[in-house]
Amino acid sequence: MTLRLHLAEATTGPPLPLSPAQVATLATVPLLVTMTPTAGGRWRLAGRQRVGTVRLGHNDGAIELRIQPKLPVRRLLGLLGDNDDIWQHRQITAATDDLLVPALATVFARAAERVLRGGVLHGYVHREDALTVVRGRIRTSAQLSRRMGLPTAIEVAYDDYLADIPENQILLGAIELAQTLPDIAETTITLLRHLSGRLVGVVPVRPGAPLPPWRPTQLNERYAPALKLAELILSGASLQQEGSRAIKIDGFVMNMAKIFERFLTRQLAAGLSPHNFRCVAQQGHQLDQQLRVLFQPDILICRDGRPFVVVDAKYRTLDGAPPTEHLFQLISYCTALGLTEGHLVYASGTPSAQPYRIKNSDISVHAHVLDLGQRPADLASAVAALADRLTARSEGPDMATALLPGTHEE
Repeated sequence: MTLRLHLAEATTGPPLPLSPAQVATLATVPLLVTMTPTAGGRWRLAGRQRVGTVRLGHNDGAIELRIQPKLPVRRLLGLLGDNDDIWQHRQITAATDDLLVPALATVFARAAERVLRGGVLHGYVHREDALTVVRGRIRTSAQLSRRMGLPTAIEVAYDDYLADIPENQILLGAIELAQTLPDIAETTITLLRHLSGRLVGVVPVRPGAPLPPWRPTQLNERYAPALKLAELILSGASLQQEGSRAIKIDGFVMNMAKIFERFLTRQLAAGLSPHNFRCVAQQGHQLDQQLRVLFQPDILICRDGRPFVVVDAKYRTLDGAPPTEHLFQLISYCTALGLTEGHLVYASGTPSAQPYRIKNSDISVHAHVLDLGQRPADLASAVAALADRLTARSEGPDMATALLPGTHEE
């Protein structure tokens, strides 16, 4: 019998009785939960910074684990898509508003339906084959080496106009996966099955497999919103396990720390681009002179091709001063990059007095808090004010003392 566990993101639940097989199953996914033994052979489980629903294990160790996000599902979906039209319509039924996986599947199904309503995208695909008729050009070297000059089959290369292109492969892979996710409404499953039938001749991407490369063009522009969700669903189904025991696992999980980091990067990039600043995410740099230690700041703001400010996104609550390790991290980034300004951005809480001016250096570290639970318009205003604050040194001394709306500073 499958054990159904319900946890909240980054929250510890009450002690639970677990069998050895169930403990062994949960031990393979430490990125999802932590386990602490308590009295009476019980275990206290705590959700981490990942949300979603997965099925784990088999037989006596079978578990369905649901980790609910702190944010309302509608606000979380807004972080994924910013102001894209895909999030603006009432697409989620009241029955699934509080469940992340069914809500995401419903939004994706509606997005894919709108895309395919305009027709299935086709493209030229390069083929090399052995045919009994000439098509394209004859591959002379292959014909002589493989067929010894015999006319029974001709080695040819040609471009075929097909639906089996990366955009449709990704879309179909997510459509087929979404049908298997837990708690999906029957109406959504029916729609997904109908959409799957539209993509005849397409080989779907399988969960965990590398996504085929594609690039935005005018031809596939209408696919972009649905592909964004399709890639999210496929990547969320690729959960890494630890230990030597292989178990069955399927479902969907999102890394909230990554979601927050990407949201912040997109919003800052949009706010800073008119001012000739550029946001670079996860760019590799060397920490030491021997070039042996690599570090990757979450966000690096550049001007005229040179680093200007470094930003580290922290998906956690800040009450008071930042943890020492967070300050050390920004100090090392600033030192290696030759910068004097580092900024920590937290997802909730109240920062203490700042900036933190580091002794025996000219480095200052600032802490900011964005309230992700506020209305989307207010959140967008807060990020815009943050963008102004990050580049205050280039605008003059008056900007340097401005406070962010919706944030706190003593």
